[in-house]
Amino acid sequence: MSRQPAVPTTLAAAAISACRKRLRREKIRDSLGTTLTGGELLTRALVLRRILRRQVLAPDERRVGILLPPSAAGVVTNLALTLDERITVNLNYTLNSEMLNASIRQAKVTHVLTSRRFLEKLSLDLDAELVLLEDFATVATRRDKLTAAAMAFVAPQRLLERMIGVHDHADDDVLSIMFTSGTTGAPKGAVLTHGNVKFNLTAVDAIIRVDPHDVVIGILPFFHSFGYAITLWAPLVFDVRAAYHVNPLEAQTVGKLAREAGGTILLSTPMFLRNYTRRCAPEDFASLEVLVTGAERLPPAVADAFEAKFGIRPVEGYGTTETSPLISANIPPNRAIGDPALSAREGTVGKPAPGVRVKLVDPETGADLPPVDQGMLLVAGPNVMHSYLDRPAETASAIRDGWYVTGDICTIDADGFIRIVGRQSRFAKIAGEIVPHGLVEEALAEIVGFDEAGGPRLAVVSVPDEARGEKLVVVHTAFDEPLDEVRRRLAEAGLPNLYLPAANAYLEVEELPLVGAGKLDLRTITEIARARFI
Repeated sequence: MSRQPAVPTTLAAAAISACRKRLRREKIRDSLGTTLTGGELLTRALVLRRILRRQVLAPDERRVGILLPPSAAGVVTNLALTLDERITVNLNYTLNSEMLNASIRQAKVTHVLTSRRFLEKLSLDLDAELVLLEDFATVATRRDKLTAAAMAFVAPQRLLERMIGVHDHADDDVLSIMFTSGTTGAPKGAVLTHGNVKFNLTAVDAIIRVDPHDVVIGILPFFHSFGYAITLWAPLVFDVRAAYHVNPLEAQTVGKLAREAGGTILLSTPMFLRNYTRRCAPEDFASLEVLVTGAERLPPAVADAFEAKFGIRPVEGYGTTETSPLISANIPPNRAIGDPALSAREGTVGKPAPGVRVKLVDPETGADLPPVDQGMLLVAGPNVMHSYLDRPAETASAIRDGWYVTGDICTIDADGFIRIVGRQSRFAKIAGEIVPHGLVEEALAEIVGFDEAGGPRLAVVSVPDEARGEKLVVVHTAFDEPLDEVRRRLAEAGLPNLYLPAANAYLEVEELPLVGAGKLDLRTITEIARARFI
């Protein structure tokens, strides 16, 4: 397997170099029908940069919003803004207008770049000036196009970097503001630097050994940290191709895209894999070599079913928005160097990425714990964000002496593999005992299954209880069998009696609120439970 060069000094330089390696060969495509060579991608980004500077963005307007799905347009727009030394703010279009406007206010965004075609699918009222990219088709002049093409195809790279001012980006320069998912609280803006993302890309290459034959299938939204750093920036800086689809839930379209593009690398979630296993043909993922899941625990049954149908077994990775995002990953056996048994371990999220340090501490006292003990996971390294945007108190709480507090309760085995027990916020204290929400959720999911798209049908949260401190509440969509039968089967699942929600602690709702990448919106679900039971 031939090796990629190291990521150059700046991300912009890396992207220019990677585009020029495929100057007249395909670099990216999407399911909307767009196919761009490296030269065309770079040219379009430079044309857009010129138009934005001339007609839209003030010279001192640093932060620019983007409301676009994973697509060629999304890649071009992110690259254009980076080539203009702007700070990208990819907005979570799965949120409502109120939450999106809160993000816009936090980031002090004036303009949001979007598409009329995409905007028509959303019902949003945003407090910013919307800039429709389709309108630029008639705005781009012949001079814009010729100048951009000359810069992309002819100008020496060092001269081009100086011409557009990206030759001296420092690692601590801000690249993007990435809002947290808001699953357990209001979204916060994580300030990510060029150095954060560069480090992640270097780590990704060290883990999966990126190769020029690779084709990344991009289905994760660019407002998602894995989608931004890995499915957007990895294809931009490495000599690989990428293929994008706007909606990861559209399984047959994703499968067709992967088959036609010859996809070798896919980042997904267990929810999406359930959907693909049901709806895609075996040949759709025949070329996959690397399949990594995140955002939620990978159940063995999901991995078994996918492997049985497509011949490749998913492995788990782990990261957070605040770590931009990679913390750890299992290495797929076909990309491992040395003993595969020391590269991946089922039931874990892998070993820390090269250059990332981890440790466990007591959640109450903060005292260091031995790895085999169960404790709060702290992470340090160049992947840790700069700060939360304009939130010094919350930044100080999240990053202590250089260590980011993940909020995840974990163990670390003798070989360094991290096993996640659950989030600190996802435990109930009932009659003095600690009860993990996730364990009860998993047992119930085994009984009631998942919806047609592979998504969850229930969530377990806790609310205050006068008698025992807290109690478990199950918020769920309609079950296929009577509640009494569900409760009977849960009681037979072997959980302690303390873990069994009471008969009157089940709350049926029409649908479960979700955030990006299909994750449960636990903050809203908890509010629903508290409104009913308090």
